[in-house]
Amino acid sequence: MTSAHIEEVINIVKTGNVLTSESDRFSYSFDGSFGTFLPDVVIQTKSVEELAALVKFANREKIPVYPRGQSTCLSGGPLPVHGGMVFDLSVLDDLLEINEEDLIAVVSPGVLTANIHKAAEQKGLFYPPDPSSSHVSTIGGNLAENSGGPRGLKYGVTKDYVIGLEVITPEGEIIKTGGRTVKNVTGYDLTKLIVGSEGTLGIITKAVLRLLPKPPASETVMAVFDSLIDAGSAISKILSAGILPSKMELMDQASIIAVENYEPLGLPVDAEAIILIELDGHPAAVKDEVQQVSRLCKSVGARDIRIPQNAVEKAEIWKARKLVSPAIVRIKPTKISEDATVPRSKIPEMCAKLQEIRDRYRVHLVVFGHAGDGNLHPNIICDKSDREEMRRVEQAVAEIFKAAIELGGTLSGEHGIGTMKAPFMEMELGAIGLDMMKRIKKVWDPNNIMNPGKIFPEPGQKLELS
Repeated sequence: MTSAHIEEVINIVKTGNVLTSESDRFSYSFDGSFGTFLPDVVIQTKSVEELAALVKFANREKIPVYPRGQSTCLSGGPLPVHGGMVFDLSVLDDLLEINEEDLIAVVSPGVLTANIHKAAEQKGLFYPPDPSSSHVSTIGGNLAENSGGPRGLKYGVTKDYVIGLEVITPEGEIIKTGGRTVKNVTGYDLTKLIVGSEGTLGIITKAVLRLLPKPPASETVMAVFDSLIDAGSAISKILSAGILPSKMELMDQASIIAVENYEPLGLPVDAEAIILIELDGHPAAVKDEVQQVSRLCKSVGARDIRIPQNAVEKAEIWKARKLVSPAIVRIKPTKISEDATVPRSKIPEMCAKLQEIRDRYRVHLVVFGHAGDGNLHPNIICDKSDREEMRRVEQAVAEIFKAAIELGGTLSGEHGIGTMKAPFMEMELGAIGLDMMKRIKKVWDPNNIMNPGKIFPEPGQKLELS
């Protein structure tokens, strides 16, 4: 951007901040993935009209625009890979309304997801999507990436709860999609198209979210296994028995040991895997399902079943799962968090393939995640200053993606594509499928200003983690 461009931005932003110092711009050059890209300018404003005017100006001058929330993204979603303008949408956090009669929440994009959970629960309601980063991630980022979380097994992902949006188009117009009604079949479903488009089709400035009545009861079961593959089989067996838990989380031995070393919670470190299961609904039904789940796990080799007897014990069990991410980075400083997802029936096979990849490339692979919906999180712990190790890690990550797709799965269950998975898009979609997506992008954003460099691979682009 030229100094005249910066001057024009300053003229447009009457009510917010325009950050141009190198230290400020460096603060917006990274996210939770890899790579550092310096923007030319960062804008913080609560005015949607100012943001729209900035987009109109950017479109005219062909300046890249990068919307950004709290940058907890693990796939490179908000990285300003071509410089230009970063819009810090975390400042747009004033609107959080709960409408009990219509069972909806109306929110601005900078609101933290955890605050939506709290506000809904105060009214006896429930916003199901619960990404692990919900205490720090913004709803705008969740909408862009179509985030999931442990409850995705029973309740689905973010797009299943979005019924209306206000969006700034890449040409600087403000449009509304959907509305406040749960049923709406008027024309193309632009709401669903925008949710999960990773900021490449527009900037979300308001969202209407569907809420549910809060389930009256919930119980937790921990099942301990001496075989990771048996644990995968137990997951399939429970789901095919007609039981649909709200959460079904897997931790392999490496993650169990890491958590115990980080904060001793009495986890069985000699076990090859544990499954954490949450059942919710009517108290009598939940009680019955706890017994059924326990029997089914034992029938496929669970050596121990633990059922917490009070809220404190229950919280301890779920704390163990939440601690996996901070625990594993104490082993080595660099963490590659993947979320390749496979059909539920293929979970045992994917577990076996992950163990094979770990051994073949001699990498420190930790497997945990939302196993009930096939959304595993194979994490590789490494040191990015060790070039030889990082070369092996890159090969292992590529093999993980390939294994997931060969088993009928997908590159991403909830983290998005961003920059990291773009080189593998054609492997999953095929050349024509990818081209159809590119055509949609071209029609919506003819000058390619909206979050360019994401989702679609650039010529010769490869996965680079160093």
